[in-house]
Amino acid sequence: MTERTAIDLRALVDGFRSVTTASVADAVDRVTRQPGFMSHEIKPILPAKIVGPAVTVLERSSLASQPPVHALQAIDEAEPGAIIVIGMEDPPGSRNVAQWGGLMTVAAVTRRLGGAVLDAGVRDVEEIRQAGFPIFSRTVIPATTVGRYITVARDIPVTCGGVLVHPGDILVGDTDGVVMVPRAQAAEVLAVAQQIEETERRMSARIREVGSILKALEEFARI
Repeated sequence: MTERTAIDLRALVDGFRSVTTASVADAVDRVTRQPGFMSHEIKPILPAKIVGPAVTVLERSSLASQPPVHALQAIDEAEPGAIIVIGMEDPPGSRNVAQWGGLMTVAAVTRRLGGAVLDAGVRDVEEIRQAGFPIFSRTVIPATTVGRYITVARDIPVTCGGVLVHPGDILVGDTDGVVMVPRAQAAEVLAVAQQIEETERRMSARIREVGSILKALEEFARI
């Protein structure tokens, strides 16, 4: 990563921290004409805001008893602030396994990563909460992936929560859920999200003045 790219990324991350995930979801709809929001099943383990570039890992079903090598490599090698995104080839079948646990959390906190978004479950939740590490997952389950799933690749496009995520895409998440922002359009999406929030601030003030949401919608030509 060049110095200029790193500066641009920091500016984007700082910008997205200042807007809500709901505004980002609306902005992605407008800019890309494609939904960026993940399934409602992808929920935070603890209230948190995540913003950062995606580092991706892919898992698939396997009876082999081996650790999630690609995920562990991703944790050890990702830049500080990165979001680990683990996709599954069979998300419906993977709800009853945990892709992440306590030791991975210790490593991620030590590496100063920004969070993790999982297409399956998580375990060791109390350890994760004590560490304050932001994780979004489909389920909470004590079962390991060992002997059930293996990691097969990293730094490739993966589907997580029904959304295709490329390495470097910006992930934005809070208690409303997670949104993927395509890296190439991130600056435009951020500008639109900021415009949305400014309009909503003005509308909120107008609603308080006139006591009518319908009148405010009409005045601002807002759906």
